[in-house]
Amino acid sequence: MKRLSILLLVLLTGCVGIPENVTPVENFRLERYLGTWYEIARLDHSFERGLTHVTADYTLRDDGGVRVINRGYSAAKDAWQEAEGKAYFVQASDQGFLKVSFWGPFYGSYIIFELDHEHYQYSLVCGPDRSYLWILARKPKIENQIRDMLMEKAAARGFETAKLMFINHD
Repeated sequence: MKRLSILLLVLLTGCVGIPENVTPVENFRLERYLGTWYEIARLDHSFERGLTHVTADYTLRDDGGVRVINRGYSAAKDAWQEAEGKAYFVQASDQGFLKVSFWGPFYGSYIIFELDHEHYQYSLVCGPDRSYLWILARKPKIENQIRDMLMEKAAARGFETAKLMFINHD
């Protein structure tokens, strides 16, 4: 029974790690991060495959967490797809390190490691390893200079930015 408990604990918390050479932003202000973010680019994953016009909307939950609504359009299904999740800070509430769940008790890391601290207009987000990476912005398009800067910062931390998919919002 003790081994099963340890295994269960490892499974439930194992995806809330931080990749080496990635540091969550400090001086994070959740109230400024709330609202709609557009997915500018991402590394491909089955749960988002084929989706365009992808957005993430963050609002406060009654329990102090964050309600997450991810939405995207599937041309293959000719339909919008939506997933609702919940997120909570892993450590301090002024650090861009949250855990997010879209299914039951299973959580994954949501690490904001680059952020426009002045205006909260763009961010770089990753998961528990380097296979998860998103460039997010408050508008469907960002300036090439900002996009290139974010890609350079992600590449410097070991992400395969050549494999980024840029998302259609037209």
